[in-house]
Amino acid sequence: MSAIPIIDVSALAGGDHAEIRRLAGQIGTACREVGFFYVIGHSVGTARMAEAFAAAHDFFAQDQAVKKEVLYTAAGNRGYVPMKGEALDPGKPADLKEAFNIGLDLPGNDPELRAGRMFRAENRWPRLPDFRETMLSYFDACHRFGVLLHRAFAIDLGLAPDFFAGKLDRPMAVLRLLHYPPAPARSEEGQLGAGEHTDYGCVTLLATDGVGGLEVRTRAGEWVKAPHVEGAFVCNIGDCLMRWTNDIYVSTPHRVVSPAGRERYSIAFFLDPNPDADIACLPGCATPERPARYAPIKGDAFLLSRLSPTYEKSGLALEKADAA
Repeated sequence: MSAIPIIDVSALAGGDHAEIRRLAGQIGTACREVGFFYVIGHSVGTARMAEAFAAAHDFFAQDQAVKKEVLYTAAGNRGYVPMKGEALDPGKPADLKEAFNIGLDLPGNDPELRAGRMFRAENRWPRLPDFRETMLSYFDACHRFGVLLHRAFAIDLGLAPDFFAGKLDRPMAVLRLLHYPPAPARSEEGQLGAGEHTDYGCVTLLATDGVGGLEVRTRAGEWVKAPHVEGAFVCNIGDCLMRWTNDIYVSTPHRVVSPAGRERYSIAFFLDPNPDADIACLPGCATPERPARYAPIKGDAFLLSRLSPTYEKSGLALEKADAA
């Protein structure tokens, strides 16, 4: 695996079509060869990122009783996940981290919410000043940028630039606040901050706080550190987009090894498609020599198949029978 490239995407939203095609090719190369890339010059902005980190610190500093008022609900994939509440590597001990999930903010009269559709739920908001407003602003900015990245993916793959637009306008996206305590002097064998895993959706936008710990597995099986780049997102392709592209784009295993003596905070935006999006081999991604490798599947059924094993140890897993 090559080094993780740093790509300045500031021109991606402009009108210079030649520059956009150049950037799309650069991003596409990273998606094919590495599955990870940094982006700088993105539209989310460092001020908004700093506000989100401050709000995350405030939330995780609350007493457990306060955090458990907004405990995780499986059907909506929203709320507070306590320490050791999930195992990203189901074959290893539970992860040494706590998290808070925020999804697409829906009004109480939303038809899919009222119908009880999988992954449609109201967000669970803690009683903290400005927390909701800060997080929704960050969610919306990440969503807009994630859709813009998909325009680059589409151009790289030879599709119409807006190919993904109608498949990402009501996404099962999750904004996830993460807190990793310092690595304990003693832990269970194989226990990490986040066990080895691939992400489930289309693309992840990860903001980090400068404390190391993220590691990416090379094609040779070696673990390499992904250092902090100030103001950048660490982006990586998820399993859903890998499947959509017939494995042309790669979803790369990664993990978090919590450093000794230091807390670590990060904020991840996972952009999953709409629940009813058809995840079938994209036009041009299959050939007679490379036929489609996967059967078509709906977006929500695919996410359910990947998400459930993560929570089985904690009893928070979703039941497959609940899928719409």
